[in-house]
Amino acid sequence: MPIFEYKGLTKDGKNTKGTIDSENLRAARMKLKKDGVFVVSIADKKKSSTAKKTSARGRSGSVPVKDLALMTRQLATLIKANVPLVETLSAVAEQVENPMLSEALSDAKNMVNEGLSLHKALGKYPNIFSTIYLSMAEAGEMSGTLDVILLRLAEFTEAQAELRQRIKSATTYPIIMLVVITLVIFGLFTKVLPEILSVFESFDGMVLPWYTLAISDISKVMIKYWYLFFGGIISTVFLFLNWKNSTEGRKSWDAISLKIPIFGDIIRMVAIARFTRTLATLLQGGVPMLNALDIVRNVVDNHSIALAIDQAKSNIAEGESIAGPLKKSGHFPPLVVHMVGIGEKTGDLENMLTLVADAYDFEVKDKVDNLTTVINPIMTLLIGAVIFVIIISVVVPMFELTSLMGG
Repeated sequence: MPIFEYKGLTKDGKNTKGTIDSENLRAARMKLKKDGVFVVSIADKKKSSTAKKTSARGRSGSVPVKDLALMTRQLATLIKANVPLVETLSAVAEQVENPMLSEALSDAKNMVNEGLSLHKALGKYPNIFSTIYLSMAEAGEMSGTLDVILLRLAEFTEAQAELRQRIKSATTYPIIMLVVITLVIFGLFTKVLPEILSVFESFDGMVLPWYTLAISDISKVMIKYWYLFFGGIISTVFLFLNWKNSTEGRKSWDAISLKIPIFGDIIRMVAIARFTRTLATLLQGGVPMLNALDIVRNVVDNHSIALAIDQAKSNIAEGESIAGPLKKSGHFPPLVVHMVGIGEKTGDLENMLTLVADAYDFEVKDKVDNLTTVINPIMTLLIGAVIFVIIISVVVPMFELTSLMGG
């Protein structure tokens, strides 16, 4: 018999809600009326629950990595304590503060209770749980080591989150400074300089230096065509992003980005760190090598390096080594190739990859910290150079003006 959820008012005017079983919606309303409840809203509980789940699964957005890592660690702890999986999911769903994650776990609990495996239940929420996460969960279920795998997943997720945050912090500062510099220069050229230059131009017979005239012309153009100035910047950024997001543009940009001074080395190191850490985590979790490489190629987020991984996969499928294609690509340093080769020969590839990942995580951290240190003086020099040119363009004519007035 269908169960209906209702909200209503009692004879005393108090709010009430609950469930009632009845043959149909009309019969449910009649029952409530007899019990003295004025129905405000009523709906089939099963249909309402299904609609909510469908809506949540299709919802855009994602869960913060730190929330996902904490939730994964809680799952691992309870499973290790031999708490049944359904009870574990129920307990963690109540603990997590993120509503999307809580809803996903509650839904997963119901599906697992109905006989579905954990990785398939979590797979209903691809916007929350990545391919890596699901593959690891599947491997853990199949091997009976779900608690160990989830703990590794938590550590992996936390490491990736820390790396992402470090890179974000390093790149945010120069972007902000670039915007500030642009606005300062625009303000100087459109507000401050015109006032000063107009004084010089008011004196007949005064010959301004070429650099002052150039500054004056730039100022006039920026005042008259300011919309082209900002429009040009916005259009350039838009066209670049549009090109970069296209298939061919992405391939070209991935190759170019690896050759950019300073930044190219960091981009390559980040990709290698992701490659080694992710592959090690997947292999330790029992995911087959070929499947692991399929996942890893998307994690490196660089088409040029992904091609090298594709070639490595082809080699393994033919019974050959993974180290050869990595070396041939030119994107993997000798240390990485050497360590991977040793790992393959000794049968200890997972640990070798972990050692490489640890080394590169440390190197990326060091490079990013140094980058932040280097960017500060570069930005300072850039601002100083612009201001110096402006000052010279104003001070030299001012001396000439003083001499003219004195004469």
